[in-house]
Amino acid sequence: MRVSEAGVHRPHVGGIHGRSNDGAYSLVLAGGFADEVDRGDEFTYTGSGGKNLAGNKRIGAPSADQTLTNMNRALALNCDAPLDDKIGAESRNWRAGKPVRVIRSFKGRKISKYAPEEGNRYDGIYKVVKYWPEISSSHGFLVWRYLLRRDDVEPAPWTSEGIERSRRLCLRLQYPVGYPSDKEGKKTKGQTKKQASGASKRPTPDDDDCPSASKVFKASDSAEAVEAFQLTPQQQHLIREDHQNQKLWDEVLASLVEGPNFLKKLEQSFMCVCCQELVYQPVTTDCLHNVCKDCLQRSFKAQVFSCPACRHDLGQNYIMIPNEILQTLLDLFFPGYSKGR
Repeated sequence: MRVSEAGVHRPHVGGIHGRSNDGAYSLVLAGGFADEVDRGDEFTYTGSGGKNLAGNKRIGAPSADQTLTNMNRALALNCDAPLDDKIGAESRNWRAGKPVRVIRSFKGRKISKYAPEEGNRYDGIYKVVKYWPEISSSHGFLVWRYLLRRDDVEPAPWTSEGIERSRRLCLRLQYPVGYPSDKEGKKTKGQTKKQASGASKRPTPDDDDCPSASKVFKASDSAEAVEAFQLTPQQQHLIREDHQNQKLWDEVLASLVEGPNFLKKLEQSFMCVCCQELVYQPVTTDCLHNVCKDCLQRSFKAQVFSCPACRHDLGQNYIMIPNEILQTLLDLFFPGYSKGR
């Protein structure tokens, strides 16, 4: 549920999120098949389908061959090669394929040392190197296999660099409210055991290594507290070109020192006042507010010809021109968000 709320992987149950005519946006690696191979930066993934899910079942035993349809087809479209539903295909240039977000689940721990011991973890961007059909050694039915390879500028979370980055960014496992093994529950159990053995309380790794919340938001301590968000040269150039939103960008860029909180500030600053989501095909009005083109069109159809944010009169003949520079920037900061709109 938390992964879905964060927008990293929308389906609550499905292993692949995508569209069969567009491609896959994210997948969850949960070790559902014993003959899958996980090498960290590269892994094999088994497609969906071929199971009996009649009635109220979420998990069923394989009972038929898989086909390259629906989400299996979506993931195949991410490969930089013509679609082939007979023998599969190998990418001409694997880095040129469409990116897919990968989330590793603790359920994959039974076959992979790279899976987290608890919960779900975002592991970065991967690309499909190739896909092919084969008979599964675990149940004898045909399945579709995919070879995915990591193509992310950030270090993998299981490496020493990734662990250090997680510490600097204060990335911790988040538990649902009321979960029996949340941080407070663990601390209480730990204290009880220590009190029984007479041991003194030792600071937890979080206490030692991760700066306090108050430190994270202090600009003077930002170098120690959190790694500043780094803009790419392309992002910097486009921000300078978005003249209409220059004042807004100045406010947003001030939060770069807050690391990951920069994206939260960015999302809040460019939220559509109508749909309360990140603007899509944004129209920057004369009064310098950003509204989704679809939302503004619905407003005009309702005979409301003013800005939804400040009620400035736009006029009945107002021409709605999407801010392409802003749209490109938002796609760079939030990859794939526009696919679901």
